[in-house]
Amino acid sequence: MDYEQYTLDNGIRMIHLHSNSPVGHCGLIINAGSRDEEEHEHGMAHFIEHAIFKGTKKRKAYHILSRIDDVGGEINAYTSKEDTTIHTSFLKNDYERAIELMADITFNSTFPGKEIAREKEVIIEEIKSYQDDPAELIFDDFEELIFKNQPLGKNILGNPKDLRRFTKADIESFIQKNYHTNEMVLCSVGNIPFTKLIRLANKYFGSIPSNPRVNQRIKFDNYTSEIQTIKKRTHQAHCIMGNIAYNTHDKKKIGMTLLDNILGGPGLNSRLNLLLREKYGYAYHVESNYTAYSDTGMFAVYFGTDKENLEKSIKLVKKEFARLRENKLGVMQLKKAKRQLFGQIAINAENNANLLLAIGKSYLLFNKVDQLDDIRQKIETITVEDIQEIANEVLNERKLSMLIYQ
Repeated sequence: MDYEQYTLDNGIRMIHLHSNSPVGHCGLIINAGSRDEEEHEHGMAHFIEHAIFKGTKKRKAYHILSRIDDVGGEINAYTSKEDTTIHTSFLKNDYERAIELMADITFNSTFPGKEIAREKEVIIEEIKSYQDDPAELIFDDFEELIFKNQPLGKNILGNPKDLRRFTKADIESFIQKNYHTNEMVLCSVGNIPFTKLIRLANKYFGSIPSNPRVNQRIKFDNYTSEIQTIKKRTHQAHCIMGNIAYNTHDKKKIGMTLLDNILGGPGLNSRLNLLLREKYGYAYHVESNYTAYSDTGMFAVYFGTDKENLEKSIKLVKKEFARLRENKLGVMQLKKAKRQLFGQIAINAENNANLLLAIGKSYLLFNKVDQLDDIRQKIETITVEDIQEIANEVLNERKLSMLIYQ
């Protein structure tokens, strides 16, 4: 894959991958998320992601939504702990339409009062839907347990009390403080000459004033393990256990990704799925997750089970952790695990919408994108000793935190 790169005078970076598909994909990734909120701004990053669709200097909310929908395309956005992303898919002839719209809603939104008041209620309903789903809510509560009293531990959606207080001035203040042009990436996968893409980017993004980052994020460095049980009126018991893990730039990140995939990745042959679901029938859904942040990371295992099987399931998961700490993987086991992980990555890269987000995030964080061959080589360098070392650091029972809904 031949990636083309360019930087606008204001610091916004561009990365493009040519594709012969009739469908183009374009996105803007901004290195600002919920962990950048101050105490009185809880939920602001996500709120802005909604609010930018509610009106600009030249468009009302309906016209924003219709601009891409009218030509059969899609525009959407999401917020994470560390970034905000706007992404579009469209027929290749509509590249200019998509780029102009993304620039308009990002930099020219007016945040009209009636629309913003209505959207606050929409987000409050979104919060309620999460609260009604313990399998979703437990992840937010677990991060709050892990990253206690830190911006990283706060849930992305915020809470109704804070949301209702937000004003237009609050929104504009957050944007000014956190939407830094040198930490934005305009990414593209599609059938357009790069010279034309640069011209369009300069036309619609080039006049944005430079706003480089000055302040740095508060680093997380005070983790202590904790076990907590919360009484819930649910049919199942829900359990999540885990530990802090490696940050985005740590050399052990790829090994941690492999270990996560072995334990509870999407494959039906993951160890925990074979154990809790296939062998004992204790859980319908079991998974593990590893999330890397700029200065830390989190690994967690989640499962839902009948309350009578909760303790037995916890013991089985801890026993599996102990196996990985105490016993090295066999050579063939490691080889199969590597092949599975690389296959998943390669197949995901076949979807251009997924690829767009992957290359944009990589370019944002590392100023480069690894080729598939580079990724394969990194995976191949992992040894059984590496996996065991990571297991002993991250799956150390004395360092595990656990949250139970019962």
